[in-house]
Amino acid sequence: MLYDQYFIEDLKNRADLVRIIEPFAALKKKGSNWMGCCPFHSEKTPSFSVSPSKGFYKCFGCGKGGSVYNFLMEMEGLSFPEAVKAVAERTGIPLPEPVDDVNYQKNKKKKEAKKKIADQVIDLNRIALEFWEAELQKKYAKAKAAREYLETRGISEETQKAFHIGFSPDSWDSLLNLLKDKGAKDEIVEQSGLVSVKEEKDRVFDRFRGRIMFPILDLNGNPVAFGARAMGSDEPKYLNSPETPAYTKGRHLYGLFQGKNEIRLKKFVILVEGYLDLIALYQHGITNVVASLGTAFTSEQSKLLSRFAKKVVINYDGDTAGIEAARKAIEVLLPNNFDIKVFTLPDRADPDDYVRQYGSDEYNTQRGKARSYLQFVLDHALRQRNILNPRHQADALSEVLPVISAIRNPIEKRSSFDQSVSSLMIAKPQQTELWRSVKAGSLPIENILNKQIKRATQAKITVAEQHLLELLVYDSELQEKILPQLEESDYETLATALVFRALFEINDKNLVISRENLLELAGDDETATDFVPLLLMTEPRREPDEAIDSVLHEAENCVFTLRLMAISSRIAEISQEALHAEQSGQEILHNRLTFEQLELEKIKRELLNRIRQT
Repeated sequence: MLYDQYFIEDLKNRADLVRIIEPFAALKKKGSNWMGCCPFHSEKTPSFSVSPSKGFYKCFGCGKGGSVYNFLMEMEGLSFPEAVKAVAERTGIPLPEPVDDVNYQKNKKKKEAKKKIADQVIDLNRIALEFWEAELQKKYAKAKAAREYLETRGISEETQKAFHIGFSPDSWDSLLNLLKDKGAKDEIVEQSGLVSVKEEKDRVFDRFRGRIMFPILDLNGNPVAFGARAMGSDEPKYLNSPETPAYTKGRHLYGLFQGKNEIRLKKFVILVEGYLDLIALYQHGITNVVASLGTAFTSEQSKLLSRFAKKVVINYDGDTAGIEAARKAIEVLLPNNFDIKVFTLPDRADPDDYVRQYGSDEYNTQRGKARSYLQFVLDHALRQRNILNPRHQADALSEVLPVISAIRNPIEKRSSFDQSVSSLMIAKPQQTELWRSVKAGSLPIENILNKQIKRATQAKITVAEQHLLELLVYDSELQEKILPQLEESDYETLATALVFRALFEINDKNLVISRENLLELAGDDETATDFVPLLLMTEPRREPDEAIDSVLHEAENCVFTLRLMAISSRIAEISQEALHAEQSGQEILHNRLTFEQLELEKIKRELLNRIRQT
């Protein structure tokens, strides 16, 4: 079985040599290498050295050494193709189709040509990196302003050097002229992403001008792309390299080159959103951090990260966009079996501002409060939603199910599903169909899933609400007496909530009760569409000259019953919220909810007594 040579080399570079060797030999970090007792011969003093950056191991006792393939061939008695397959499986990289001898040379030449162009782009990037680093240290006003900006962000010169931060002069052609002076070919310059090309005007000019430059390095420290932050109010605030022969978006993680050894050592990684978040943490001694480069976290980044750690703590911004991005990142991380926790900082602060204001100790204290990913997802699905409202319940469920579906471990998946449907108060008969979809690991297409969620969360019309509407619909005098007694909380979670709302609006505007008015004011609601025609087919419950006492008594009993149902539902909801608060250590919230529950229990008892007396 023959694999493409380009794939074999790429797999060797991407494989985590330390992680593959560790099951056979206990390794300890020593400088940039790892040392341990040789697995190939018996020894008491460690002489076996592993160099992850160079991709080889060497025993200075028995002399054995080589690449990750040599190690598995020697340790497990594999052939070379078997070793390639084993490395791919342990690294989480899919194997390509084996190539036959006829096409092998043709494909090899194509990929070699592509790699050659990529290497040439990296060479140009390296020239640009060194040029921009030097520009940052110059004495002219804009370079000085860039240094002052970095100083206000608390970024030391040492950290600037570690990340090769630079400054692109506010010039249309300073870098372009430098590249030409270095002998760069026009076609490579135009493919590099360092310049912009206006074909209609036949113009080529520097892409990055008057910006602070943040190089994006690959695992070997090669500059593959750049992120650039504007000075002052220039737009866009951030400008990134386009895709080039050397750079594909979503395949790299900012700061991984600088932090990979510390990530391995601590066995967990903190995932943040932006360059400055990461650099601020690094500046404060927290170096096991990577940033997702301001784009949606990808499966390629997840696989890359799995080579260095299996525990991830997500610390995205606490605003709505950050929370949604964190939920999406969880979905991407779960298929690679990460142990995931999530935390957001107080007052929705970002990591950059928080660590500069409060320091690393307080930041680590907040990190220690990180919640499990499922608790995080549930908390935010429930936030600002009334879970007794079928629409809110459906929206919450549509956020949670994709996360559970991404879990690979069947026991964890079932446990997470049960916890979620319990928290979202999905009735047991409706859980079976949802579980079938989740268990499969891939949810059905959106419209089918929406129908499943709708069936699972659809409220049924109760006897009390139907009877009350039948009493009210043709009786304006009764409406005048009963509608003021009704509180929104009495009907807001009912299947006919929009019909009640429409009835209030018709009454306020002195409109005629008709099918058209009721349906128009109820909006696009299936329950209303089905129920209103049936409601209007009922007969009035009293004659025009008949006393109101009897129907008023019936209507008031219906109101009491609906209120009792609403209070009972709220008590059940509070019980779930209190449980979440207790599990997440929110003692003040837990106490407040417990007090509210006791007060509602008291009101419930009073209502029951009142109903019994009528």
